[in-house]
Amino acid sequence: MSLRLGTRGSTLALAQAEYVATLLGNAEVVPVATEDGEPGDKSRFVRGVERALLEGEVDLGVHSAKDLPGELPEGLALVGVGPREDPADAFVGDATALADLREGARVGTSSLRRRSQLLALRADLEITDLRGNVDTRLRKLDSDELDGIVLAAAGLARLGRGESIAFRFGADEMVPAPGQGTLALEARADDEAAMTAAAAVTDRQALVELTAERAVVSVLGASCQTPVGICARHMDGTLALAGFAGMPDGSEWIRDAVRGDPDQPGAVAMALLERLQSAGAGDLLERAEAAG
Repeated sequence: MSLRLGTRGSTLALAQAEYVATLLGNAEVVPVATEDGEPGDKSRFVRGVERALLEGEVDLGVHSAKDLPGELPEGLALVGVGPREDPADAFVGDATALADLREGARVGTSSLRRRSQLLALRADLEITDLRGNVDTRLRKLDSDELDGIVLAAAGLARLGRGESIAFRFGADEMVPAPGQGTLALEARADDEAAMTAAAAVTDRQALVELTAERAVVSVLGASCQTPVGICARHMDGTLALAGFAGMPDGSEWIRDAVRGDPDQPGAVAMALLERLQSAGAGDLLERAEAAG
């Protein structure tokens, strides 16, 4: 009997689930309706799949890891992580760098994290709220008279739209969202067959990076309403972990990075947390959430 993979029904979510189905070799993709929720509430993207898991309608949930809340429902567990795409944020528009944009340029994004970092880099920019799936956002680049939009490079790559990327932001410019570019596999905690299958396709490096990122977010208490970027990457035999916390308007921000042992992602996460917290990240994020 083949495994049933639960996923949202968006074009990107289906492409991601089909990729995991290919890795598993024998799996059926089952689209699940997205639960209702407020705009900006990314957890609504996973609640429908989690309901289907708990009710036995699917065996594995496939999620964009950046949408997966820090606390999972009782009875469910994160059981696997697929190979990671480039986690960088990408600019789509007529420019080769942010400095190329005219003064007061209009840039579209729905992300508080991207808004904060864009304004930290260029306070003159006009940041416009941009929602919808990837194709909708790309259409709005022209219809809404925007100078550019910022999207995840991974999503564009998985949809075969990588050619639309004008440039990628370096992590020293824009720290990606925790889990960006990573696919998380969720299962019932007592489903040994699903857990075994997920473990067999898990990418070790992606798992280590996601573990470090989620550890930082868990302690910071960050949510979709807080401008936080956390990104871990394997570099030169070390685990490099970068962090950003800021106000939504880019007026205040903290950025830092550490390196450590890839076999100790929790310890690397704690090292970054100590630096961020000693710089006042906790207070900054409280004020950012209140302002947002």
